[in-house]
Amino acid sequence: MTSRLVWRTIVEQSFAVVSYVTPDGEPRSSGVVYGTGPRQLYVAVAPDSWKALHIPATDQVAVTVPVRRGGLLSLFFPIPPATISFHARAVVHPIGTVPVGSLSSELAALIPAERLSRCRILEIIPEGDFLTYGIGTPLRRMRDPQASRARVSVPR
Repeated sequence: MTSRLVWRTIVEQSFAVVSYVTPDGEPRSSGVVYGTGPRQLYVAVAPDSWKALHIPATDQVAVTVPVRRGGLLSLFFPIPPATISFHARAVVHPIGTVPVGSLSSELAALIPAERLSRCRILEIIPEGDFLTYGIGTPLRRMRDPQASRARVSVPR
């Protein structure tokens, strides 16, 4: 398992769950669609969303990227997704200060242009380690937690 393989897998996906804590200490999580940059994720958020309002209080988030596995088998058997989880520093940029198309063509393609022009951009910069489950592991070995888990450093 390498950080390059993990990052490539993140780039191939477009959905993640972002978790954070409100200024009052309440945990929250939200599903988001993201695009990628060289070493970060970009998410378009509504200016008045909880993410836009609460994440700046700590600038810290936890992210989990589910990775669908099983192909056609998953239509017949309950195959859980593989996952990539990590801690990150998060920056919520003011409206109009980030030229999204030049940073992440994937995000620009996923979000309608009229929405992008009215949103704030959440930039997520992974830190520490990627914790993975089932990445690079054959389906039959995913039942073995020891064989399915890995920890690799986030590339710098």
